[in-house]
Amino acid sequence: MIRAEWQSPGAKYLAAPPLFDPAQGQTVREPLDSGPGWWAGAPSALYDAESEKFYLYYRLRKPRELGRGVNCRLAASDDGLHFEDIWQADKEALDSPSVEKSCITRAADGAFRLYISFVDGETNKWRIDVMEADRPDDFDASRRTKVFTADDLGLEGIKDPVVLSIGGLYHMIVSYAPSASAPSEGERETMHATGDVYNTGIVKSHTGLATSEDGLSWRWEGDILSPPDEGWDCYCTRIGSVLYQPPVFLGFYDGSASVEENYEEKAGLAISYDLRSWRRITTGGPWVTSPHGCIRYIEVVPVDDAVYYYYEYTREDGSHELRVCTAGNGQ
Repeated sequence: MIRAEWQSPGAKYLAAPPLFDPAQGQTVREPLDSGPGWWAGAPSALYDAESEKFYLYYRLRKPRELGRGVNCRLAASDDGLHFEDIWQADKEALDSPSVEKSCITRAADGAFRLYISFVDGETNKWRIDVMEADRPDDFDASRRTKVFTADDLGLEGIKDPVVLSIGGLYHMIVSYAPSASAPSEGERETMHATGDVYNTGIVKSHTGLATSEDGLSWRWEGDILSPPDEGWDCYCTRIGSVLYQPPVFLGFYDGSASVEENYEEKAGLAISYDLRSWRRITTGGPWVTSPHGCIRYIEVVPVDDAVYYYYEYTREDGSHELRVCTAGNGQ
């Protein structure tokens, strides 16, 4: 495990999260096969106090030539470590070339919601929809409704939602690709040809924010964390989960230095007091990494005095598996 240097004593005191060693994590789900492009990950997790159960969303991916993100699933657990699948949907149910990270939440009225990101089959751009159900195993992809398309906001892509409810206001943190600045004719032709603008190098991966009173109708607030001009995370700064460490919010983000690292991001940390203005505190290097590649899509679930870290981890053969690691949450 790599522990990055904190940038100031104040930041260290206010925002140091419980440490964990990703190499010691427990495997939750394995990929469908071995080798690069075979992934199990992009997790979203929820602890539901009413049922005293953990719910875990994850995505299964094949290499690009075999179909990319082919299937997404929900699993349930009593202990946060051992899960049984309770729901699934193939990318065909979304009329999509590939399905990505989602966010499983429970609304104020008790309904479960799954905010899901996938490639729009018509535009080849990433988008976000939402499904609602009384139970997590009752989601129906055919009854989903639109949250955002890239074209709605004048963007090239929007995906990987993280939804929080604070003081009665819903906040959605997303990865987004801004419109390219004066793209060449060749760039315009290739930008969405593969159905993944983030893997072209034409635009970078930013983090943005939207807000809502009901979690269904959203207002785009704009950028909250952009890649710096240089450094280990100058291509991607994608916040994937948030942990409240009073008085600050701690954001776990995926960072990469170039498009060549697009699928092998490392984990960084940022802090905010209001969810709108974020400061990177791992400027000198990643917070944690895998000895074989990435630690990405960290999902943080605090339960009592423990923190459950779910994350995508590169294995020695180049595939990615979904792991969990627990750590103390003492102040």
